[in-house]
Amino acid sequence: MTRRDFLDNAKCLATAGVAALCSTEGLLAQAREKAKPLNLKITDLKTFIVNRGGTNGVNYVFVKIYTNQGLTGLGEGSVTSKEATVAAAIEEHKRYLVGRDPADIEMHWQAMYRWPRWRGGPILNSAISAVEIALWDILGQALGQPIWKLLGGRARDRVQMYVHASGNAPQAYAQAWLQAKQEGWTGCKAAFITTQGDVIDPVRSVREGIANLKAVRQAVGEDFRICIDVHGKTTPTMAIDFCQRAEEYRPFFVEEATQIEDLDELAQLRASTRIPLATGERLFTKYGFAPICQRHLVNYVQPDVVHCGGILEMKKIATIAEAYRIELAPHNPQSEVSTLASLHVDISTPNFAIQEITHRGNEQYWKDLFYGGGINYDKGFAEAPDRPGLGVNLDEKVAALRPYQPHNRQQLRFPDGGIADH
Repeated sequence: MTRRDFLDNAKCLATAGVAALCSTEGLLAQAREKAKPLNLKITDLKTFIVNRGGTNGVNYVFVKIYTNQGLTGLGEGSVTSKEATVAAAIEEHKRYLVGRDPADIEMHWQAMYRWPRWRGGPILNSAISAVEIALWDILGQALGQPIWKLLGGRARDRVQMYVHASGNAPQAYAQAWLQAKQEGWTGCKAAFITTQGDVIDPVRSVREGIANLKAVRQAVGEDFRICIDVHGKTTPTMAIDFCQRAEEYRPFFVEEATQIEDLDELAQLRASTRIPLATGERLFTKYGFAPICQRHLVNYVQPDVVHCGGILEMKKIATIAEAYRIELAPHNPQSEVSTLASLHVDISTPNFAIQEITHRGNEQYWKDLFYGGGINYDKGFAEAPDRPGLGVNLDEKVAALRPYQPHNRQQLRFPDGGIADH
């Protein structure tokens, strides 16, 4: 079999898997038929921008969709530093959605994506994602089932998680990661590559990053999963230098070491290192991931459920990746809404590997903001959500006490004052 034949066959397998999810006899269609007797109609849509608090705190963007039967669905579309813009984009869908059946999820996705003509990008896709998640929440509640059961049921018993830990020097990194391990987590992520204020140095930042990585590996031992998020900060030369020097410390993956505009930059890095690579947090829909999977440029795809197009779109992306034996490691720096939406996909996806969370399930901030139950974590794993729909709801009164505050991202520069990527 030639490589071209293999790619064509794998593409057919991926297409068949996606079709099974969405066809007239597929899982979504079956769930929609079961919901028909309820005669559900969308009556309203509202957005909520909620601030994290503290100096320059980030904001989260939520949407609630209301129905004539009293069921409400909750979704998220948070884009850091663009929250007000995303909220406005979500509101644009109200005039289309009101009066329609919320169970027609695939139909609504196609309409929101294709009819406006201007497609793609973080704002438009995050708005669609937020609405789509909320629609799944309504459908699950209407049928009395968690969403993962409507996506095909279990592909595993529990979901491997990793958290974040950082520091300002090797010893601080080592202590933070060792604490995470002692808390029971089996994986963690950090940037490692350093900045001095808003300055990134092509030589020093890589050298200090490797020193931080070395200290962490020595602290946590051989089996702990070290995930590295370069966050697009490096030049191609820096990325190759860092990855080659990091190989001896065996990271689980190096994430977003290149920019997304040129796939050949990623191919160059792929050919220059033995380290497993990951990317995808700034890619959208199945169309953004297909060429990366076809070319085997990464070992892990990282769609973000609140950006890539929502729950079903992330499932489709995972199915395409599965055809090329690439694993799913979803991106998730957002709220419990994003985490739960991701978990519903993870538990039902055969090629899932590991799931990111930025908080560890014990913060009072989230307990106050959401009600309906939290996520159960045990020894580095999350249990399958067991409540109907998404499994959580937003307390609108608490949200009102945390109003939107403008947030600015770090503005990186090189030592000569030139603009650096972020």
